[in-house]
Amino acid sequence: MNVTIYHNPGCSKSRKTLELIESRGVKPRIVEYLENPPAPDTLLGLAEMLGVPLAGLLRTSEADFQESAEPVPVDDGQALSKWLHEHPRVLQRPIVVDEDRARAVIGRPPENVLELISK
Repeated sequence: MNVTIYHNPGCSKSRKTLELIESRGVKPRIVEYLENPPAPDTLLGLAEMLGVPLAGLLRTSEADFQESAEPVPVDDGQALSKWLHEHPRVLQRPIVVDEDRARAVIGRPPENVLELISK
């Protein structure tokens, strides 16, 4: 199984999701997205795999979103993907991708990942 987790080690939900994946014998590729923000095209692909608009990946309660100096382009996928690349703290976390099947889930709650790695 070829799995990637977009992980924030400072987030308890992200740590628990990673723990669940590893406890099932899966060794995921770990992308610490705060240090290595996904490219705009990758963000658009993640939203597509999740079946949500890109705006569905925003954590609107984050200060980076609420205090943004420029308006957040929530209705323009291309512009939003660039904005989100520059403000990765606002990205939902963790996002886990089954690369082989081009499917993804958000690990909130962490048990969401079980539907992805159990099949």
